[in-house]
Amino acid sequence: MSDKEKELQDEEFPETDLVSLVDEDGTEYEFEVIDEIDHKDGHYYALAPQFDLPDQDIEAGSTYMIFEAVEDENGEPQLAEIEDEDLLDELAEIFEQNFDSSLEEE
Repeated sequence: MSDKEKELQDEEFPETDLVSLVDEDGTEYEFEVIDEIDHKDGHYYALAPQFDLPDQDIEAGSTYMIFEAVEDENGEPQLAEIEDEDLLDELAEIFEQNFDSSLEEE
C-alpha cells in the first residue's frame, strides 16, 4: 500500500479510542470513547458500546453511556457509573450539545 493510499484510508477510517470494561460477573465489554469533558470537580466520558455483529450496532443506534473517571483504593484509574440522576441529566445535556456542535461542523 502506498503512502497516499494509507493516508486516504486513515482519513476515511480514523483511529478510535476503545476501552474494555468488565462487569461484576467478569464479562468484558468494549466501548468507543466518543467524547470526554471536565465538569465541576470531575472528568467524564461518553462511551458507545461496540458489538460483534453489525446488526447489533444498528439496533443500538445512538446509545451511549456516561462514566466518571475515578481512582480505586490503589490509585489506579477506573471508570465508575454515575448514581446522581441530576448530575447524569446535566452531563447528558452537555454531551448532546457537543454531539450537535460536531455534526454542524461536518
